Order: sequence, then structure tokens, then C-alpha cells
Amino acid sequence: MSFSARLYARRIGMLASVGALVVTGLVTAPAAHAAPPTPISAASARAYLATVTPRAEGSSSGYSRDLFPHWSTVSGTCNTRETVLKRDGVNVVTDSSCASVSGSWYSEYDGATWTQASDLDIDHVVALSEAWRSGANSWTTTQRQQFANDLTRPQLIAVTDNVNQAKGDLDPSDWMPSRTAYRCTYARMWVHVKQHWGLSMDTDEKNALVSTLNGC
Repeated sequence: MSFSARLYARRIGMLASVGALVVTGLVTAPAAHAAPPTPISAASARAYLATVTPRAEGSSSGYSRDLFPHWSTVSGTCNTRETVLKRDGVNVVTDSSCASVSGSWYSEYDGATWTQASDLDIDHVVALSEAWRSGANSWTTTQRQQFANDLTRPQLIAVTDNVNQAKGDLDPSDWMPSRTAYRCTYARMWVHVKQHWGLSMDTDEKNALVSTLNGC
């Protein structure tokens, strides 16, 4: 058999396999890869920080993750977590419940690659409790839900689960991605989110962001 004939046969076989999975309901379809929202530029982030008057961080009193309802339904059976997994992964395949059953994910924070969705968390770049201490304590539940499920700003990203857990609710003065090549992007993301949502910054947080962005 010629090379072109073998290639054609292989393609037909692959299409038949995917088609069989779709028909049996094991998968819906491969999800297209889309980039996360682009954060503001380093110059814009620096310009905004120049206008920020630092404010002491508020209290955690009264905080609960339940006050930030997530994950919201985005469309059909897909919620925010599943939407981010499909967006941030490559060749992601989902089942009829929108759960990712295969794919590949690159964690920008630490440079690890994963092939199981269970190895990933969806990080809130500005953690919910950080937001609470920075002004979200006075928001309505609707506002907090919109913040916790914000797909328009660079607030949600799929990363290695234990890295996200180690980050916790720390701000950039206490935690930055171990992958140094991503720190400028992370600082831009952080500033973008805080600017859009009108959240305050304390002195150490602002200084850490200024220092990072000055090197970008």
C-alpha cells in the first residue's frame, strides 16, 4: 500500500473511532482550544498602580466561600470550571455531562503538563477571601457570584492542584508563580482584576506588583 493510501486509511479510521464515541454518548466532541482573556499591558498596569493609594487589608470576619456562589452554569450542562478546563486545555474531549475525559493541560504557574482533569484546580487569581478583605465584603451576593465566575477578565486559570492549594489566598507580596517567566503576566492579571472590580491593595501588595512590573 502506498504512503498516501495508508495515510487516508488512518484518517478514516480515526474519524470512525471518534464518530462511534459520539454516537454512544461517551464524548460530546473535542473542544476547541481558546486562550484565556488577555490582561492589561505592563504599562497600563504600572499607570494604574501609580494612582492607587494603599489601604490596610480588611478583616476576614464573616467570610465564607459560600458567599461567592460558584461554579455557575455557563451553557447547557457546562459550568464555569468545565468551561475553563476546555478553554485552557488542548484536544479536550468531554462527556455528555461536560466533564473532561481526556486532553492535555499546561500549568502556567509551574510549567507542569497534565493529562487528567483531576490534577487541575481552577485558580481564582485574586482569591475569594482576598477579595473579601479588599472590599467584596460589602458587595451583594450577585456581585460576588459574578466575581467568582468571571470569564471576561483574567481571573480564572487551570493550574496544578497542589500549586493552587499552596498559593491559598496569598497576595503577590507573599506568593508568585515558581515559573519566573510567567510572573509579569501574573502581575498584569492581578492588577487587571483588582482594577476592574474596584478592590483595594495594601502597601506590601502594591510594592510587590510595582517591583515585578518594573522588570517587565
